[in-house]
Amino acid sequence: MDDTSSPAPSSATAPAPVARHERNWKDMVMSLLAIMVPVALMVGFYYFVLDGGKPVSIDISPAIASARASGAFPVLEPTGLGEDWRPTSAQFRTADGGKTLRIGYVSPAGASVLLIESTVTTETLLPAELTTSARPISSVTVDGRQWQSYSARDNETALVQLAPERTVIIVGTGEPDDLRVLADSLG
Repeated sequence: MDDTSSPAPSSATAPAPVARHERNWKDMVMSLLAIMVPVALMVGFYYFVLDGGKPVSIDISPAIASARASGAFPVLEPTGLGEDWRPTSAQFRTADGGKTLRIGYVSPAGASVLLIESTVTTETLLPAELTTSARPISSVTVDGRQWQSYSARDNETALVQLAPERTVIIVGTGEPDDLRVLADSLG
């Protein structure tokens, strides 16, 4: 018998692999669509149903309560701001040189506005918050209180009120009216 014969072919033949050149651009487009449609639906749901594009509002009352409990200065709490003013940060800290309450907002126009109340000396506080190049521009009266208007960092203006027990700064990228609205809300 001859041992050089080849094995008998099996009755089931395996399909030939698809050559790379047999795939076309339509397959690629269909694969991308299968991935991109669910991603687009999830992003749309996040932005339009869950309001994902809006800043997250926080509760500022714990920071204000901590500042009041410290007894370092009379705390001016913003009241009467509309729901379109969104508080986005709030903290009360004790550091070398004094105690500071910081509350950050996004104004109705979408600008960042920061309220700072501090017992840190003005010689230290103003350069730290407004930069060393900040200069007074004019005096402004808001709700019967005198404020000093300052130029601050790029595209920012500030209102500063100096008092013996603390310094109050309102600084932001928005219109000066945004700063005045926040200053008017302090009570």
